[in-house]
Amino acid sequence: MPNDAPTDTRTPRDHGGGLDAAIARYGGARADWLDLSTGINPTPYPLPALVASDWTALPDHAAQEALVQAARDLWQVPDGAEVLAAPGASALIARIPALAAPGRVRIAAPTYNEHAASFAAQGWTVIGDGLAEARVLVHPNNPDGRLWTAREADAPLTVIDESFCDICPGRSLVALAARPGVVMLKSFGKFWGLAGLRLGFAIAAPDTIARLSDLLGPWPVSGPALRVGALALRDTGWAETTRARLARDAARMDALAIRRGAKVAGGTDLFRLYRVDDAAAWRDRLARHHVWSRIFPYSQNLLRLGLPPAEGWARLEAAL
Repeated sequence: MPNDAPTDTRTPRDHGGGLDAAIARYGGARADWLDLSTGINPTPYPLPALVASDWTALPDHAAQEALVQAARDLWQVPDGAEVLAAPGASALIARIPALAAPGRVRIAAPTYNEHAASFAAQGWTVIGDGLAEARVLVHPNNPDGRLWTAREADAPLTVIDESFCDICPGRSLVALAARPGVVMLKSFGKFWGLAGLRLGFAIAAPDTIARLSDLLGPWPVSGPALRVGALALRDTGWAETTRARLARDAARMDALAIRRGAKVAGGTDLFRLYRVDDAAAWRDRLARHHVWSRIFPYSQNLLRLGLPPAEGWARLEAAL
């Protein structure tokens, strides 16, 4: 883990994206930019044809069950655990702190900051180490790619965020999902590259899923998301091909960055983390070529880059 990680996890919420602000400062139209500030697959799952009822009818039970079953099969959800589909993993992150009375939640930094923000907003005390009533493990971690073990899922309420774990399914901790107090999160938008669809999943014991379902309310997932999600999760051939491509592209990105003086500090096959001499200067230099990257408020030396689409490699190399 980077040695300049913050000791206070209650940092302001900051995210990738924000391309509108970049355009306002550096100019150009949105189509002129290469947005590498997120960890979203740049080659998304091909959208299937939708029918009129996907848009006009309330989502029906059969469509929801088809999506849930596809998720169970793909992620090998253990007996004793259930699956809940939601409008994005973020919608679940915002509601999970309500599953228990506020206490202390252990969240090792740096990591995805929405977890700490959501717990703090509901009265929890966020700590970086020590005994706690809840714990969050982002697996693999964002931004450094750290992988956790089952031994570390040791709090009465343990959230295991596997939003990026579809690149390495063999390292998943989904076998823990039937354990009381464990909530597994899965994101659809990142690996399948369809973040705008807003689809995510919680996997947990039945009573936990029932409470989260009540917190989300009826019809949380849209008709188009139900159809696209069910088809994509069953397309294992696409997933295998995509993992191989992402691994090749991540290695290509590392080689390119190293030649330009960066050092690999971690990451996953969907985003790479580099240690550089001056992260703000690197971002500025890239932005002047309309390439948007990610830096962090707690570090002057960490730069994160997502992978470009096939047609974007030449632009990235020129910008660097």
